[in-house]
Amino acid sequence: MSPPGKPFFSVVICSIDALKFAHVSGCYERLLADFPREIIGIHDARSLAEGYNRALRRARGDIVIFSHDDILILDPDFGQKIAHRLQDFDILGFAGARRVIAKNWWHAGFPWLSGVIAHIHKGVLYLNAWNPEPWPVVDSIQGIDGLCIMARREVAEEIGFDEATFDGFHLYDLDFSFSAWRANKKLGVCCDIPVIHASMGSYDEKHARYGRLFIEKHRDALPADAAKVDKITGISMNFSCYRALCMAWQEDIIRRSWIAFQRQRCSLVDAA
Repeated sequence: MSPPGKPFFSVVICSIDALKFAHVSGCYERLLADFPREIIGIHDARSLAEGYNRALRRARGDIVIFSHDDILILDPDFGQKIAHRLQDFDILGFAGARRVIAKNWWHAGFPWLSGVIAHIHKGVLYLNAWNPEPWPVVDSIQGIDGLCIMARREVAEEIGFDEATFDGFHLYDLDFSFSAWRANKKLGVCCDIPVIHASMGSYDEKHARYGRLFIEKHRDALPADAAKVDKITGISMNFSCYRALCMAWQEDIIRRSWIAFQRQRCSLVDAA
């Protein structure tokens, strides 16, 4: 049983890379040092949905974190923030959309996307930010990016991951979060927790196939009048180091940058 005010965290990581698994496990051990916790590694998952479901059956936590093995969270208050916020939300993520229209959460475009994530790509560290209002947690989210999904265990167990349909490594996250939204669960996106993802995703034919399956499964809940994707969706800023990134990851800076982006976008749209 968890101590009063201290929920038990179950961190679930599917990984076939021992070094990545060690690094991300160490990150969570530091972040959750003040909380009862367990880290469940799945190293032979047939798919992410299958691996997550298998781990979920073993999980003892009040809160379950479904995490990629190539992320780094830099907020020492991560545990406290998530524990507090999941009293009001059912599922949290770091990026997502208030409107799901197609096979990717980001297809809705401006102004429906929300969140703040840093990426490392070709040796460059940069921050992507979408509509951060309201700060620090955007509500009314329909779909969440799968780099890290945090959920109340009973909600995760109720929704589950569709391993029959999504028997690979794509779209399990959007299906899980959109299914939760369809079940009237409350989803949110945290904007104030610095997180770095060392991947840009893979959008190959396998991804396209699962995209078609997603649309087929949820066709009755997707808008029939979905507009064309807006390619100008958010902010992108480069940084030289983690310290500079964290210094810029502040409410006033992100908000001012977003306001400046909106003005610039309006000018570009008017010019076109």
